[in-house]
Amino acid sequence: MLNHIILIGRLTRDPEMRYTSNGTAVTNFTLAVERNYTNQQGERDVDFINIVTWRKLAENCAQHLGKGRLVAVDGSLHIRKSESNGRTYINPEVVANDVRFLDWPSDNSNKDNNYDYRNEGHEENNNYDNDDFGNLDLGDDFDVPF
Repeated sequence: MLNHIILIGRLTRDPEMRYTSNGTAVTNFTLAVERNYTNQQGERDVDFINIVTWRKLAENCAQHLGKGRLVAVDGSLHIRKSESNGRTYINPEVVANDVRFLDWPSDNSNKDNNYDYRNEGHEENNNYDNDDFGNLDLGDDFDVPF
């Protein structure tokens, strides 16, 4: 059997982190995911999917994500059932194994202002004069091994 789900969408609100009684970090957020097709009005319907992350991934999501951020979630679908007042409630959620941040935070939504997300201080050196392979002469004797 296979239970694997990959979603790409935007957070509808800031993630909420808490700790279990034994000290394990858990973060919840909701992802807005557009459907692949349009409805009769020509608009794309949106599904709102609850995401749960655990441990270090939960801490990273709570620290670096915020409302509106674009992410890819890789995980599995879990169904929680609960009963209240004689009714059974079914709550689907995705337990994430991996969360990829697909955009840069805007300056006003950056929760950690000391962290340089864009690595702006790095200057790339495109000077190939000192490159060990820059003056490589392959000549006519170059044999392809296949």
